[in-house]
Amino acid sequence: MMKLTNEMIKQIAMQQSAIDANCNTEDFTCGKNVVTVSKENVFARKYLKLPHVCNLISYGNNIVATISEEYRDIVTNYINKYPVEHCFETPNMHILNDAFQELGYRVCFMAEYFLPDVQVLTILPCDYEIRILKAEDFKDLYIAEWSNALCETRKELDVLGVGAYHDGNLIGLAACSADCETMWQIGVDVLPEYRRKGIASALTSRLALEILDRDKVPFYCCAWSNIKSARNAIRSGFRPAWVEMTVKSASTVEEMNM
Repeated sequence: MMKLTNEMIKQIAMQQSAIDANCNTEDFTCGKNVVTVSKENVFARKYLKLPHVCNLISYGNNIVATISEEYRDIVTNYINKYPVEHCFETPNMHILNDAFQELGYRVCFMAEYFLPDVQVLTILPCDYEIRILKAEDFKDLYIAEWSNALCETRKELDVLGVGAYHDGNLIGLAACSADCETMWQIGVDVLPEYRRKGIASALTSRLALEILDRDKVPFYCCAWSNIKSARNAIRSGFRPAWVEMTVKSASTVEEMNM
């Protein structure tokens, strides 16, 4: 078993982002914006629908934009006009959205991604019984209560979990999906009556350690407006690592708003 450092974990994440974005790992730290043509890749994160129309990625230094070639000018002009951080927020974001809306697309997803800080990641206390769960333990758990932890449409990717139990009943679940070869994504749910008891962070941190023990990198994603989820990530020993903003068809956005 290899003991991963924070720098190694970040490098693995950037290597995966490079696969997803059809670019070089060094592009995320080169200090200048990079535009690449999006392509399908069997090694990309499995939930991505490639190729992208436009997806912006930043690890804080610059922006890597992976795009459909016909939109190169729109995206290049946008990311080179505004500071990195402002490209991912209003009011500047409206410029990109307006340009794409004329073509039948709209800005759809904005997300913040977290990686573990191995200097602070540790087993956190929990007042309830903790059990390690395998894929075969999930078969009866694909219900609304556990819809953040598990994904019914991608059951084959759900590989590992940590459950909290009270009197033999599941009250909290953190589980991860094997979204790519090197990185497993964590999701967590706690029943409403058991929230604010430290269960989510205890489950998330324990699962992150279990993932690292299997030589994989755990990662955590939430919308930056989801303060509760972001706080859980921080309490669990995760730190902000990168952000993404994705353009989708207008029909996709409309369908999601129904």
